[in-house]
Amino acid sequence: MDYNKSAKEILELVGGEVNIQHVIHCMTRLRFNLHDNSKVDRKRLEKVEGVMGTNISGDQFQIIIGNDVPKVYNAILGNSSIKADSQGKKSGKKKNVINAIFDVISGVFTPILPAIAGAGMIKGLLAAALAFGWLSDKSQIYIILNAIGDGAFYFLPILLAVSAARKFGSNVYVAATIAAALLHPTLTALLSAGKPVEFLGLPVTAVTYSSTVIPILLAIWIAAYVEKWVDRIIPSMFKLILVPTLTIVIVVPVTLIAVGPLGSFIGNWLSLGVGALFDHAGIVAGLILGGTWSLIIMTGMHYAFLPIAMNNLATKGYDVIMPSMFMANMGQAGATFGVSLRSKNKSFKSLAMTTSITAVMGITEPAMYGVNMRLKKPFIAGLIGGAVGGAYYSAVGVKYFILGGSAGLPGIPSFIGETFVLAILGFPIAFAAGAIAAFIMGFEDVESEEETDSSVTDEKAPDNHSDLVVAAEQVYSPIKGEVKPLTEVNDSTFSSGIMGKGFAIQPEEGKVVSPVAGKITTIFKTKHAIGITSDNGAEILIHVGIDTVKLNGKHFTSHVKDGDFVEMGDTLVTFDIHAIKAEGFDLITPVIITNPDRYQSINPVKEGKINSREAFMALLV
Repeated sequence: MDYNKSAKEILELVGGEVNIQHVIHCMTRLRFNLHDNSKVDRKRLEKVEGVMGTNISGDQFQIIIGNDVPKVYNAILGNSSIKADSQGKKSGKKKNVINAIFDVISGVFTPILPAIAGAGMIKGLLAAALAFGWLSDKSQIYIILNAIGDGAFYFLPILLAVSAARKFGSNVYVAATIAAALLHPTLTALLSAGKPVEFLGLPVTAVTYSSTVIPILLAIWIAAYVEKWVDRIIPSMFKLILVPTLTIVIVVPVTLIAVGPLGSFIGNWLSLGVGALFDHAGIVAGLILGGTWSLIIMTGMHYAFLPIAMNNLATKGYDVIMPSMFMANMGQAGATFGVSLRSKNKSFKSLAMTTSITAVMGITEPAMYGVNMRLKKPFIAGLIGGAVGGAYYSAVGVKYFILGGSAGLPGIPSFIGETFVLAILGFPIAFAAGAIAAFIMGFEDVESEEETDSSVTDEKAPDNHSDLVVAAEQVYSPIKGEVKPLTEVNDSTFSSGIMGKGFAIQPEEGKVVSPVAGKITTIFKTKHAIGITSDNGAEILIHVGIDTVKLNGKHFTSHVKDGDFVEMGDTLVTFDIHAIKAEGFDLITPVIITNPDRYQSINPVKEGKINSREAFMALLV
């Protein structure tokens, strides 16, 4: 895989670097916050080498890459001016409150997941070493390794503070200082002494901040506003010293007096609520969570469960939520395995088998997006497998003791404890349920290349977008004017090639004629843009001017409507070229082939001055 080539194509197809507010990556996905998701060419993105699929979660646009995502991410940084973890410019779009919360949780947790996963794996392996008697908990080796594994969790508020500050756009070192103050051993000893504590006459509630999540997230959220407020009122010459000083001295006491207790209360309440659900609903709770976890992951809502799981581990020593994620992954892995058993397409059978193995290891995106969701029914079968596994886990009371690595075989050490054997049995149960469901439900198999080639030769298979067979043809000029390359169009949607390939014309008269014989597929209400499908299958967009949509049809007259059949040279639209120019609009007109992947090449026939109805572009198949 050429990472640089893929990175450049991704940058282009997400609307260019100017459309990117922020980009990070998790274990399998690039996660973009874009100014405008509508500028993304998802169809072409999903054909880029290494891209397994795309997904939109809230306001976040996600590109599924798989295990190579760090290399693609680094290539994106290397081929752009984007900085690692840069926030970019804020979009003017208002967010739905729920989406905004999930976006914050996702944006804060994603960067620190590698640290948590690595530390969790060390803790899991240490637990295994103790269980099998390979190490004593009194040995120096164990003590040192335990400190290495436990450090990320004990000082989790500091990691979260840094990540949250980047997300909220505040100073990361000030945020880290706030978290460090809350974890200071002197303060910890004071709060745990069992005596009343006050600050300036106000009571301070005894809260243990190590390993907590919600208190520090709330604290850094407040700190971002305090820092901006202080920055506005402090004279420039004093900002360097007074802004951080006042931010810290305001936020830490406010956290100790109000935010910390509130955050702790919320975390404990959520944990108790989920615990009560599993205590009283039992099998039903596990069945529902296991059966919907794959859907939850797709929406990004799984990050909302992380604070609850972490609070459970910190207060109870175990968690019952995260095990359902393992079962969901095993269900999807089993469904993909079922596809590999039933598919007749050799290459797709191999893909299904490979992605099934990957899913068993905890990386499910290739299986979900590359196989199961593509065939639809197997994805449902995967949900069934997860539901069966989740119900089993709830029935036998499986517990999860360490927030470790991926939710697959490498994460097994996280279950080491009283229910370890029962947890291991759940893996084949969910896998088998998913595989059997996929095999029984069946699916519409993917055609092999030989079948596709045969159908094209013998039956002239239809184009994906129409009932027409795409053939080589010549496109004629729809406007009299001067031919320009698309790169001269002052709109990245066209100049970057997102919409397709073609050329532009600088009009000399206000008349658009049909460049081909075919059918009008779209005539915009604003009359500034026309879509045509030629009799030979070319899909053509003629877009008169830049931002002329703002005229709302003023100065334009349409002579056709959707569904009309036209001959080459028929008048489509007329417009008042002088009036539009007088209102300050650029009338350069892109003429785009929007299905360029159907052609080997799209070449200009004439450059410079051109008349309408004169040969303009040659499309070769």
